[in-house]
Amino acid sequence: MRAIGLIGGMSWESTAEYYRLLNEFTRERLGGLHSARCVLYSVDFAEIERLQVQGRWAEAAEVLAVAGRSLERAGADMVLICTNTMHKVADQVEAAVSVPLLHLADATAQAVRDAGLRRIGLLGTAFTMEEDFYRDRLAAGGLEVRVPDAAGRSVVHRVIYEELCLGVVREESRRAYRDIIEELVAQGAEGVVLGCTEIELLVGPQDSPVPVFPTARLHAAAAVEAALA
Repeated sequence: MRAIGLIGGMSWESTAEYYRLLNEFTRERLGGLHSARCVLYSVDFAEIERLQVQGRWAEAAEVLAVAGRSLERAGADMVLICTNTMHKVADQVEAAVSVPLLHLADATAQAVRDAGLRRIGLLGTAFTMEEDFYRDRLAAGGLEVRVPDAAGRSVVHRVIYEELCLGVVREESRRAYRDIIEELVAQGAEGVVLGCTEIELLVGPQDSPVPVFPTARLHAAAAVEAALA
């Protein structure tokens, strides 16, 4: 098995899920006491969040590029950015390393296509829902992307940063997300991408009338497949 390099800590709540999923998928594939070969570089999310808010994306990209190079020196054979939002700087991170970067949106788009779907709703941070870097990558994968209205986007973003990234899971937030998902379905969404790795801590298949696509789980599964290929 090749070594999987993880750029994590954004937030550590979802990075912990990545570690669990990588090991579960590896055990499912190899059996017995097998676990994933992986290396983790965990950044300080407070620093990254401040750069996000201030629009200092080039500096944020350099933080992640340093992490990527460190993972490569530590023996990683591939690199994952364990957050949807920071794929805004995926090209810069990819350019900083000589090993492959497994793009989260590509793994997600493949899963949606494999399910035979095309029109999807997208939930995530305001950056992910409103900017082009993520939606365009999904569209390039053959998908038609819908996002919530302004009020819905505000709720989704607030819950991520003020609750889920802090390990807080509230039933009222789950109900709010369910309402937003139903609105996306009413607009024609055939499935919903949980385009922030923390959202999987709050909602699952039971909370949606259409299939949901948990991006951390899909990313981890793709990484194990690549590591064992």
